[in-house]
Amino acid sequence: MYGLIGQMKAAPGKRDELVAILKEGTGAMPGCLSYILALDPADADAIWITEVWTDKESHAGSLKLPAVQAAIAKARPIIAGFGHRFETTPVGGVGL
Repeated sequence: MYGLIGQMKAAPGKRDELVAILKEGTGAMPGCLSYILALDPADADAIWITEVWTDKESHAGSLKLPAVQAAIAKARPIIAGFGHRFETTPVGGVGL
């Protein structure tokens, strides 16, 4: 398995809009076992994205999907930046 945990920062006051865009553009992604969006309680403009994929190639392939490409294009103007990003190797847990 392949995992990612990353922080994304929205333009001030645009976090809810960014979350909505990411939620609508990430429905059917082959190889995705888990895609979790979470609000950062310490930063009103930040979200955390936790992903688990069957493999790294599935994640790379998802970035080429039309729905994901559309979400990226729509979100780009309100993304202020990125915080921490970690690659992981999930080994199990609830839902996996």
